[in-house]
Amino acid sequence: MSRHPLATPTPTPDSTPAPEDAALARRTLGVPALVFLIIAASAPLTVLAGGATTSFAVTGELGVPVGYLLLGLVLVFFAIGYGRMSSLIQNAGAFYAYVAAGLGIRAGIGTSFLALVTYNAMQIGLYGVFGFTASSVLGELTGLEAPWWLCALMGWLIVGALGVTKVDLNAKVLAVIVALEFVIVIAVSTLSFSVAPEGISTEAFLPEHWLTSSFGALLAFGIAAFMGFESGAIYAEEVKDPRRSVATATYIAVGIIAAFYAFSAWAFSLGVGTSQMVEQSQQWGPDLMFVFLGQHVPAMASSMAALLFLTSILAAMIAFHNAAARYFFSMGRARILPSALGLTGPRNGAPVAGSLTQSSLGLIFILIFTVAGAGSDLGALYPVLTMFPWLTNAAGFGMVILLCVTSVAIMRRLGEDPDQHPLLIRRVAPLVAAVGFGVIALLIMANFDTMIEADSFSALVIVIPGTIVAAGVAGLIWASHLQRRRPEIYEHARQANIG
Repeated sequence: MSRHPLATPTPTPDSTPAPEDAALARRTLGVPALVFLIIAASAPLTVLAGGATTSFAVTGELGVPVGYLLLGLVLVFFAIGYGRMSSLIQNAGAFYAYVAAGLGIRAGIGTSFLALVTYNAMQIGLYGVFGFTASSVLGELTGLEAPWWLCALMGWLIVGALGVTKVDLNAKVLAVIVALEFVIVIAVSTLSFSVAPEGISTEAFLPEHWLTSSFGALLAFGIAAFMGFESGAIYAEEVKDPRRSVATATYIAVGIIAAFYAFSAWAFSLGVGTSQMVEQSQQWGPDLMFVFLGQHVPAMASSMAALLFLTSILAAMIAFHNAAARYFFSMGRARILPSALGLTGPRNGAPVAGSLTQSSLGLIFILIFTVAGAGSDLGALYPVLTMFPWLTNAAGFGMVILLCVTSVAIMRRLGEDPDQHPLLIRRVAPLVAAVGFGVIALLIMANFDTMIEADSFSALVIVIPGTIVAAGVAGLIWASHLQRRRPEIYEHARQANIG
């Protein structure tokens, strides 16, 4: 049976927020703004300086650029069906809505819990690397010494303040930051080609440098670069033309992310030297790019790059905060979580309640890791060796599961109207994506000890991914509880997804 588009559910009169308090700002974002919001979550400068160098170091392989291309290819197949779904369904809880439409409301609720944990884990984990980086940059530029947690709290204030403002202001701030990031990454790539000590080589693309035992780890690290992929659909209720803008922005963003990251990682390896890239990455880690710049450009330019690296992390934090806030909003509006979470600002349409909830969680975790790290032997590195990798790797695993489940849901939903959707869109593309993400999820599990750099067996190898799986299971249990104890809520959510 054909389903009607899933727009904002009609509130039931007894306990949902009033309509004027439960609607996001409408017709606010165009395609360019949406592209910037998607790419901001992927943080171009952070990927090159942090993600790519870490991948080179941990995998010990030159084929990092190939990983970005392969992941981009799988995401293109996903985007084909995803784009079609975005024209049928507009909901701030995109994965939740798509899975509910394709696999049923119980699976949708389970997915919503998984997505909430995934986006919150990524956003909160970034406070660790932001606090450390901000403390380091502040010390280099001014000579002042500030603890990581104080710098993290400053970032927390900025993100929280923007989270309760109108979304187009967020888009404008992120557009400026992302544009500057691209300038720096392009400058680093250009410099790399000009100084390449071993000449221009395509050796990194040869199979012996990526089709190895480290292939799983290479893909596992690379997937983090695409974490902002869902952002387009999350903002579907706030774009000017949701039936076209989301799909268009998603295609553009995926193409840019995959090609740009592969090219810049390859160029950077040439600048450092093909034979030296792995060794140098293992020695310097995320500082390698700034060491490289310090050897070839004036100190002021290197300092500016470091400052933009900090704003790159901030941009990603803002993007993931917005995603988590909109998931809280969507679930509150559907009354699957407390209806108060569905409240929005009366003047700006921002998901205020969801934003404040996400900010509260961020503050709690900053305080927890501050107390836990006091007196640690890791010293200043404590947040980047614990808070950052533990939470963001959990988020990367969660995102792969979300993409896999959503691919299956898309295949089921579009398959109900075979006359309306070509075979490629309704069956082939989602199936390829589902299989691809399923394989990547298994590879992540097999390489999780490498991802958290555990020298021997660690309970974290089970606890961290187990927490992600447990979130989805908790959602399924909660759905069953609602069906038994609060059937009116369960039925309301179910009807909202079948029209």
